[in-house]
Amino acid sequence: MPAPTDPVPEPVDHFAPIAHLYETYWPELFDPAVIEPAVRFLAEHAGDGPALELGVGTGRLALPLHSAGVPVHGIELSPAVVEQLRTRPGSQELDITIGDMATTRVEQIFTLVYLVRNTIMNLTTQDAQVACFANAAAHLEPGGCFVMEVMVPQLRRLPPGETVRPFTMTTSHLGFDEVTDFVAQESWSHHYWIVDGALHTFSAPFRYVWPSELDLMARLAGLVLRERWGDWDRSPFTSESTSHVSVWQREAHSERA
Repeated sequence: MPAPTDPVPEPVDHFAPIAHLYETYWPELFDPAVIEPAVRFLAEHAGDGPALELGVGTGRLALPLHSAGVPVHGIELSPAVVEQLRTRPGSQELDITIGDMATTRVEQIFTLVYLVRNTIMNLTTQDAQVACFANAAAHLEPGGCFVMEVMVPQLRRLPPGETVRPFTMTTSHLGFDEVTDFVAQESWSHHYWIVDGALHTFSAPFRYVWPSELDLMARLAGLVLRERWGDWDRSPFTSESTSHVSVWQREAHSERA
C-alpha cells in the first residue's frame, strides 16, 4: 500500500504586511497589455460557466474577468488582501471565501478554476501542491479546465555552487531568488524597493515546481494536460521558456472527490 502523505501544513499569510502596496510594488502587472490577454484566455476557457480563482489577491484578474461576463468566485488566504480588493470598483459583485486554496471548498461547481502568477509555489510542500490540484478538480464540472500560470525553475542559470539568482534589477526594485534546499525544491524570494525615497523589503518562501511534476499532480487529481503555452498570447512553450500557461481538463467520466 502507498505510504500516507504528511498532513498539509497550516498556511502562513506572508502578504498581509504588503497588501496595501501590491500595485505600488508591481505596477507592471496592472498594465492592460498584461491583463487583457490573460482575461481573454480565461474567458474563453470558462465558456458559459462561472470561474473560481485560487489566491484571488486584490482582484487584478478577477475583476476584469467578471466585467467580461464571467461570474467569478475567489478563495484567498489573507483577510488583509481581501480588504484591499473590496476597495476596488465592482468588487462587491465578487463572492470571496477566506481560506487556504489547497483545502478550502465552496458549495459551487465551475467550468474554470485558475491560479496565476506563480501562486502554486506559495504552497511550500509537495503534499500541499498535490492537495491544491485535488481541490481544483473537486470544484470542476466534467470537461472543466484548471488553468495555471507559473514560472519554469531557472536552476540552469545558477553557476556551480551558487544559490542566489537576481530576477529583477531596476532603479527602484531589486529581486533575488535564494534556493535553500535543492532536494525539497525550497526557495525564498527577496525584494528591495525604493518608494518615495524609502527602502522597503519583503521576503517569502516558495517551492518551485517543474512542468512534468505539475502534470503528474494533475493526473493524480483526474486531470489531463490539454495545452501548454509560453504565455497568455499562446506563444509556443519551448526549452527556452521561462514560464508557462498550462491547461488541464477534468475527464468527463471521472468521479468527483
